[in-house]
Amino acid sequence: MNRKTLVLPTVAGLLAPVLVACGGSGGAGKDGGAIVIGSTDRFELSKDTPAPFDPAEVYDIAGLTVLRSTFQTLLRLPRSGTTPVPDAAEKCGFADRKNEQFRCTMREGLKFSNGHDLTAKDVKFSIDRVRNINFKNGPASLFDNVDRVETPSDSEVVFHLKTPDATFAQKISTPAGGIVDSEVYDPKKVREGYDIVGSGPYTLKAEEADGRVAKVVFSKNPNYKGGLKLQNNKAEMRFFESSTSMEKALKAGDIDVMNRSMSPEQITRLRASTSKDINIVESPGQEISFLAFNTNDPSVKNKAVRQAMAQVIDRQALTRDDYGRTTTPLYSLVPSGITSHQNSFSNKYGTTPSVDKARSILQAANITTPVPITLTYTTDHYGEATAKEFKGLQDQLNGSKLFDVKIQGVEWSKFRPASINGEYSVYGMGWFPDFPDPDNFIAPFFGEGNFLKSPYRNKKITDKLIPETREERRRDEAATLFQQAQDIVADDVPILPLWQGKQYVAARENITGVEWALNSSSQIQPWELGHGV
Repeated sequence: MNRKTLVLPTVAGLLAPVLVACGGSGGAGKDGGAIVIGSTDRFELSKDTPAPFDPAEVYDIAGLTVLRSTFQTLLRLPRSGTTPVPDAAEKCGFADRKNEQFRCTMREGLKFSNGHDLTAKDVKFSIDRVRNINFKNGPASLFDNVDRVETPSDSEVVFHLKTPDATFAQKISTPAGGIVDSEVYDPKKVREGYDIVGSGPYTLKAEEADGRVAKVVFSKNPNYKGGLKLQNNKAEMRFFESSTSMEKALKAGDIDVMNRSMSPEQITRLRASTSKDINIVESPGQEISFLAFNTNDPSVKNKAVRQAMAQVIDRQALTRDDYGRTTTPLYSLVPSGITSHQNSFSNKYGTTPSVDKARSILQAANITTPVPITLTYTTDHYGEATAKEFKGLQDQLNGSKLFDVKIQGVEWSKFRPASINGEYSVYGMGWFPDFPDPDNFIAPFFGEGNFLKSPYRNKKITDKLIPETREERRRDEAATLFQQAQDIVADDVPILPLWQGKQYVAARENITGVEWALNSSSQIQPWELGHGV
């Protein structure tokens, strides 16, 4: 059978396959040995990341991938659609019309991987723990609206919210809602190291080399009781220094699957290949890439500077020249495929860059040109194309003669803490959604608890638009409010969206379930993969 590219459409922002990968289907991998997945992600202990596998700390795609495989949540997102379905819970739902009281009934007989019983007490402990630890780079902001958690019985959990929030079911389905053992985890500090005690589909063992994780082994958890059906008994993730070495391992048969992060050149080459050994699956993605501004920094404090950058940057050139069309231009924080998306930036600035319009914006604000700016990017987190992209941005901005741009690359372990501490004026970031709702592309970016720790504030967004959207259980009825927020962002430009990613998985021909391997947040789901014919 020839190699083929499977292009999967999107339904409400989640994957909904229409083609099937080469090989057999359900249950095929149970006796075929471990499924081996390659990755260029890095896990290492540091002062800023002491607990890379703790739900109270983790808020990056690499760590979240591990958490989804090892910790159970009350609810989880299904293969397609946006309505969470039960996992540790038997049922959940709002108990009032105002979306302020959310009740769950637990499944019977739940146990952690160490054999301890899992009850409602552990759920309350886990949510309270994330909020109390409030890790600086962590996910606690997802539960800012929780007033208190009650456990009327061992099988009942009640969440009392401060204000209505129709997205709460989706929030507790994220790894931030991962249930930890209250007898093992400290309520006030993260669990340092790589040990995990969860109730998810797999247990985990991490193997270290040279001060970092070289491999993690997922073994089927015999105590798991939930809605997932595992297509294998064991899976491994092996971590490579580069996408080139990862591709060599795939072609040699040392790994079965590779995903993060493939370069645009690799994707193009694999798509064009006539090899019968490897398939590549393409699907719509919700990853977004953007420039973040420290709006207190003198170089970009005046929004005219930020608006002029929005007027000059050519997104189509970036996606064509630097990403080989493996991404698409993005003109809003809310990507296409998500309810309420609208192209607010192209509505305001157009799709064709204009130096003349940018010059007029700067002149009207009495800004002296060229404006000196430093763009900072991370060298080892979003893929090898990032450096090329930022060189492209530098050339575009300097080519306008309106800016004098320098670029600098920094390792992620230093980049993330420095960006949070306000050390960069303009820097590149990516966002993989916690859940497929426009709220998750607006709320995390604004207000005091925003994940960027940005000083930018807009009271209309935080005090009016976000609260009002959360009152609507039918999310399409909140579209007008979300669109207002997108227009405000396009005018103030605290964030400048650049592109929206597509999703790619490359796998050897005998691997099944590849079409289901990625969720809407681009996280690999090992339980979907099996060995076929």
